[in-house]
Amino acid sequence: MIAKAKEFITSIPVNKVGMKDLLDFERTPRNMLVAVITVGLLALFVVGLAFFFMHGHHAYNVTKEHPWGLLLAVYIFFVVSSTGLCIIGSLGDVFGFKDYMLISKRAIFGSIVTILAGFAVIAVEIGHPVTMLIYNVLTPGLTSAIWWMGTLYGAYLAFMIVEFIFLLKGDMKKAKIFGLTGLLVGLAAHSNLGSVFGFLNARPIANGVFYPTYFILTAFITGVFIAFIIMGFRYKLEFPEKVKTMLTGLAKMQALLLSILIFFITWKMFTDIYGGMPDRSEVAIHILGSWTFQAEVILAMIIPLVIILKDMGRSPVLMFWASLSGMVGIFFMRYNLVHDSQLKPLQMMKTTEYQLAPSWVHYIPSATEIMISLGGLGLCIAMYYAGTKFFNLDEDH
Repeated sequence: MIAKAKEFITSIPVNKVGMKDLLDFERTPRNMLVAVITVGLLALFVVGLAFFFMHGHHAYNVTKEHPWGLLLAVYIFFVVSSTGLCIIGSLGDVFGFKDYMLISKRAIFGSIVTILAGFAVIAVEIGHPVTMLIYNVLTPGLTSAIWWMGTLYGAYLAFMIVEFIFLLKGDMKKAKIFGLTGLLVGLAAHSNLGSVFGFLNARPIANGVFYPTYFILTAFITGVFIAFIIMGFRYKLEFPEKVKTMLTGLAKMQALLLSILIFFITWKMFTDIYGGMPDRSEVAIHILGSWTFQAEVILAMIIPLVIILKDMGRSPVLMFWASLSGMVGIFFMRYNLVHDSQLKPLQMMKTTEYQLAPSWVHYIPSATEIMISLGGLGLCIAMYYAGTKFFNLDEDH
C-alpha cells in the first residue's frame, strides 16, 4: 500500500523548482509591484499571528453581542471563491465544454489554494483548531450545520487535490470522476454554509431558505470574476483568440448570473421590509442606507453588468478590470453578510438593570483582524504563484 502510494506520488509531473526559480520572474514594473504587495501582505500575516499568540481573542474586537467578526467574513470570502473556481474548472473536465479546458487546471488549483487560505484564516478565529479536528471525529455533531460545514469542506478539499493530480497526469477519465464528486460535495458544503445563517432563528434578517441557494449563485459569480483575473495575469492582458472566445462565453454567462442575483437581492429586500416585522424590516432599511451595501451593489453587480452589456463581453481587458471591481464588491458582500445579521442585539441581551437597550450593535475590526485578513490574501497569492512554477497549469494539447 505504501509502495503504491509512493509510486503514485512520484508519477505526478512537476517542475524541478528551487528558490532561484521561484524568484526568477520577469521584472516588469507590474510584476515587481505585485511581488512587493504580496511580501507586504505576508509580513502583515506574521505580525497579526504574533499579536494573536500574545493576546489570544483579546486581540480581536468581537464581543458577546457581535461574536462573528472580520475573520469569519474573510473565511467565507475564500471558501466561496474556492467553490466558484471548482464550478469553472468543472465546465471543461467534468461537463466536457472544450473551450473551458483552457482554464480547468488553473481553476482547480485555484480552488485548492483559496480554501487553504480560508482554513488558515479561520484557524486563528477558532482558537484551538487541533482540538477541533480531534473532536470533530470523536464527537460528531450530526445536528450541527457548522460540523457538517467543516466535514464537507475537508472532504471537498481531498477530492479537489486528487482531481488536480489526475489532471496533471492527463488521466481525464479519473479526473472527471473525482471532479464530479468534488463538485457535488463542494456544492453541498456551500449550501450548508448558507444554512449556518439560514438556521439562525434568533436573527430574523438571516433566517430562511434564501442563503443556501444565494451562496451557490454568488460562488459561481465569484468564480467567473477570478477566472478573468487569473487569465488576465497569465496572458498579461494580451489574450489569444482561443482565450478570448472562452472569456466571451464566461462574460455572457456572468451577465445572466448577475441579473439573477439582482433579482434575488431585490425580492429579498422587499420581503424583509414588507409587513414591518420586528428586528427584520428595520434592519433591512438600515442595510439599504449603509455605504458597504451600496459598495457591494455598485462594485459587484452594476459595474460588471454594464460593462458586459456594452458589447456582450467581447472586451476581455475591460472585463479584467470589471472583475477586480467585482471582487472588491464580493468582499463587501461577505462582510455585510456576517455583520448585518448581527446588527440588532438578541432579545435576551437587549436589557440589563439600569441600562437602556442598545438599538444597534457596533463593530469595527481590530488591527490584528485586518492584518490576518490581508495576510490571508497574501498567502493565497503566494501559493498560487508557487503553483505556477511547480506545475504546468496550461492546457495540454
